[in-house]
Amino acid sequence: MAQRVLSLDDALALVREIPDFPAPGVLFRDLGPVFADATAFRALTDALVGGLPSDVSALVAIEARGFLLGAAVGYAAGIGVVPVRKPGKSPVVAHRVEYQLEYGTACLELPDGLLRPGQRVVIIDDVLATGGTALAACELVAAAGATVAGISVVLELAALNGRAVLPDRAVTALRTI
Repeated sequence: MAQRVLSLDDALALVREIPDFPAPGVLFRDLGPVFADATAFRALTDALVGGLPSDVSALVAIEARGFLLGAAVGYAAGIGVVPVRKPGKSPVVAHRVEYQLEYGTACLELPDGLLRPGQRVVIIDDVLATGGTALAACELVAAAGATVAGISVVLELAALNGRAVLPDRAVTALRTI
């Protein structure tokens, strides 16, 4: 049986909007339906792989949906994946950063010994909103002595102007809404 082929536009059409989650006034973009559809997930993964610089040796994947994207893209591109975790999830922590979200504050931790000084990485996540999470991940990469070669996301929420806090970073979004 032939596998169906889906365009990136068709795959992204599966993203659903959920109002007032995780807080009143926030419109959450849920990629769950894209992940659940094998053909849509393949189209998304292929598009993300196509946007990677050729000189990166790892992806820095942000918990939690960044883990799904990072694993698929890392496998397809033949590069490693370094998870950036929420507090209390890693037994050995090299660096920790607190930051602002659209709807509060959060913290990310980089597990010890997974990034090497001088290593070039791409940070990967599902959505770029205010840019706080991506900026925190950049700070963790820099603290480890590695270099951010780019930031790759599926969706960029233009109204929240996340790129403004990442002025010297190459940001690739598959779709800006």
